[in-house]
Amino acid sequence: MSEFDPVTPPPPAVPMHAIAAEERQWGMFAHLASLTGLFTGGVGNIVGPLVIWLVRKDTPGFAAEQAKEALNFNITLALIAVALFAVTFMTFGIGILLTAPLGLLLALLWLVLTIVAGVKANDGVAYRYPMTLRLVK
Repeated sequence: MSEFDPVTPPPPAVPMHAIAAEERQWGMFAHLASLTGLFTGGVGNIVGPLVIWLVRKDTPGFAAEQAKEALNFNITLALIAVALFAVTFMTFGIGILLTAPLGLLLALLWLVLTIVAGVKANDGVAYRYPMTLRLVK
């Protein structure tokens, strides 16, 4: 044998950041749990991700982070909805000409971003919602 024999490369290593299937599923459920708000008058938007975050927050990892992200996003949207309602109320209803289209756009944006986040989380990609207040640390 000579010193210059070809060396076979080692098999590719499993990425250290590989996320377990259970963690990915919990992350997906954290985002999609806010869809329960469609059937609960908006309460489920916050309660769904909150319950998952409370269950998973003691196990650091992907699911807890995604639940916190979903919770922060839904709290931010709830605050915006309250602000839109306040503008409508303070203008004696005239502001609804502005707030109604904004509210519908906000609802559509919420639905699309929630579904995208759920799909990304199921793929193991940490999703961060744009322009979200990070109130829950």
